[in-house]
Amino acid sequence: MIAAGVFGATGYTGYELVQLLTTHPEVEVAFATSRSSAGQRLSDLYPSPLDVRLVAPEEADLDAADVAFFCLPHGESMAAVAAARERTRCIDLSADFRLHDVALYEQWYKVAHVAPELLPGAVYGLSEVYREQVAGADLVANPGCYPTSVLLALYPLARDGHLRGGRVIVDSKSGVSGAGRKLRVGSLFCEVSENFAPYSIGRTHRHLPEMEQELAAWGAEVRVTFSPHLLPVVRGIVSTIYLTLEEGWTVERLVELYQEAYAGEPFVHVLPAGQMVSLAYVNHTNRCALSFADAGVDGNPGNDFIVVSAIDNLIKGASGQAVQNMNLMFGLDETVGLPR
Repeated sequence: MIAAGVFGATGYTGYELVQLLTTHPEVEVAFATSRSSAGQRLSDLYPSPLDVRLVAPEEADLDAADVAFFCLPHGESMAAVAAARERTRCIDLSADFRLHDVALYEQWYKVAHVAPELLPGAVYGLSEVYREQVAGADLVANPGCYPTSVLLALYPLARDGHLRGGRVIVDSKSGVSGAGRKLRVGSLFCEVSENFAPYSIGRTHRHLPEMEQELAAWGAEVRVTFSPHLLPVVRGIVSTIYLTLEEGWTVERLVELYQEAYAGEPFVHVLPAGQMVSLAYVNHTNRCALSFADAGVDGNPGNDFIVVSAIDNLIKGASGQAVQNMNLMFGLDETVGLPR
């Protein structure tokens, strides 16, 4: 059995992770931490049967854990990971180890990085792309939810050299759980219900450099225009991506490319031409669903296309992908313990 510890178990991501780990046939939860709720049980905080005792972070027995997950805020996770890294394998769900360039991290997150020496060894945990690297990693930087939806939607085109400069427009919508469990006016029911609003637009969202870093690594030197929106639903992300390709592309050719690229992938579902994704395809699963449309003018095919991607932000966009990466790190079938 794999002994797994969870730092920050009381946020939406941490709670989702504990749920997955407690039903995983090859895992036992060694500890779950909460600074504000230490001494209580998860069932005291959430209406659930999860009778998991919460301990203060200082009481976590890292020597009893084969792997530790860090569901801590950006800026707080890096010190905890640095302290744990010599004693156990680590999967960080914050952004603290996703960006390779420490100056870029400090520019976007407005905090000094306290463990820059760990950045070169941190593997970006997009499971379908970096499977072999994740398997041998001691520190995995779990991707952000928006980047997961966008990067899986663009990887086949970027990998094969079909994104060659210019701009990619990403219009994303997320459920409110993506904002976390802390009290914020913008996340209150009366603010969100029967409403729909963009936020952090105009090249200000912190997931932008993460997307562009990975696209550049795949040979696609493109500028991403990213506009996230808050949906009046609990969970799920739909990213609608607009791009221009060279002559000769059709929706059918795109479907063929993506089916080839993701053949055998258990968690990527490429829909046939004419069928559109929705949150219902993916919510409460670790799947990413992809669909395609021609954006030609007046019904005439052209070079402009739309790729639509859907994921559950709490599972494939966070905790589920973290478990998928853990499975890879410990030589398990990567689907074990994950809903499809």
